[in-house]
Amino acid sequence: MEDKDLLTEQIINCCYKVHNELGPGFKERIYHNTLILFLKEEGLEYETEKRFELNVKGERVGSFKLDLIIEDKVIVELKAVTGYIPEVFKYQVLSYLKVSGLHVGLLINFGNKSCQVKRFVHK
Repeated sequence: MEDKDLLTEQIINCCYKVHNELGPGFKERIYHNTLILFLKEEGLEYETEKRFELNVKGERVGSFKLDLIIEDKVIVELKAVTGYIPEVFKYQVLSYLKVSGLHVGLLINFGNKSCQVKRFVHK
């Protein structure tokens, strides 16, 4: 198994622990803060709310911030929505991967009875 696969497995396990601890119904920030506790417990390095600039033709057209980057390898985007994960959130993760230069992203939704996980790879 690749290093990134082991890492994503560790991250996903932390997310399941968060969901088991809290369940659905909280704001995204609560899940974010709780996930950080579990990442620390696992000894995983993370960066929270890292800002990226988006440039087109050499001009800054905007910026965005990522919820989490784990071990400088995996983007983690957190949501707390009920029902299906809207397509726009999937495209959001793919866009973040493209601009950041990272190759693996996880979209985690804590808003339902069970924790939903989508894994994305950008080559």
